[in-house]
Amino acid sequence: MMQRELSDAELLALDLDLFSTDCERPELCEGDAGHTSNRSTESCCTGQGTAEVTCSANEQSSNQQNVSEQESDPLCEGSSTKRRKWDARIPLERFGRKYLSVTDLSRQAWCEQQVVYGMELPHIQQLRDEVPVVKAGSCLHLARGELVRELPVFGELEGIFVVGVVDELCYNSKGELELRELKTRGQRTYPSAAQKRSHHLQVSIYKLLFEAMIKGQLNKDTITHHLHLRTEQPLGSEILVHAQKVGFTINTFGDLLDLMLLNLTYADIPSVDTMKIEYCYQADASVIGTEVVSFEEEWVKSELKHYSSFWKGQREATGVDIEEAWKCRSCDFADICEWRQSKAEEATQKNRANQCK
Repeated sequence: MMQRELSDAELLALDLDLFSTDCERPELCEGDAGHTSNRSTESCCTGQGTAEVTCSANEQSSNQQNVSEQESDPLCEGSSTKRRKWDARIPLERFGRKYLSVTDLSRQAWCEQQVVYGMELPHIQQLRDEVPVVKAGSCLHLARGELVRELPVFGELEGIFVVGVVDELCYNSKGELELRELKTRGQRTYPSAAQKRSHHLQVSIYKLLFEAMIKGQLNKDTITHHLHLRTEQPLGSEILVHAQKVGFTINTFGDLLDLMLLNLTYADIPSVDTMKIEYCYQADASVIGTEVVSFEEEWVKSELKHYSSFWKGQREATGVDIEEAWKCRSCDFADICEWRQSKAEEATQKNRANQCK
């Protein structure tokens, strides 16, 4: 029987759960409509014997703990006036995150408090992901494919492992390497300045991650440390056959990581010269317009330092400023948002004080 040859894309999309040292399932994918996950809900421990039993027991224990926490957690629908239960763990640990996606960081630029509620109340976030307009955006992303697309990028930023998926990477008519991002719109208009800001941050982080990868700034220890991967795990037969066909000798997952990093470093890939965001109308896939994004390194790194400080437990989550309260009108968590309530109370007290003068 002939072995099916694996493409480079399939090699990049290896299920890292097979090489993980624990039973958590890292999903290396973006969280927005354009980068939906097709991963199975199957447990990562599908091996034999005690490993399967251990994982099953851990999963059952985790589920029981989650149920217990949900029952005792005052932050739930209908209890917006109550304060959330105090937790000494940093957000990365509290939400079981080994890494962040680029979308996580760009969503913080829109509203950090919304990101937190999305993780605390995932059933509400899931309902939003099922909205037809969100699904339409996903379909448009999947329909485009004449260039190098869905390129995974990953690395360490501010001590946190971050992953993302670049929409398109190609050479333009000037011979420059161009990074392109597709954004779909429900209306035939450009997004607001606040939305553009989060989009600019997103593509700028892609550029940082991509260039760190091709410049040899990403090493194997960084990947295995953050994702808890087993480098000694043997590779499957299909991977071994494909590697032999293209002239490589590898046996373990660690060998594959070494090969990937070596190829990235010595492939003579240039840095990104241009970043563009293309806005399309969802109803007919017509192009609204294209925006060229200038890379402002100091601004990007400042934003990353600020947003990562929340995940590392160095500060509390913040919501939008009063000048951007209009964002709350489209937020699924507006009715239970403690940040919004506190700002409303502050405004009321300020008005009363002014009236008493």
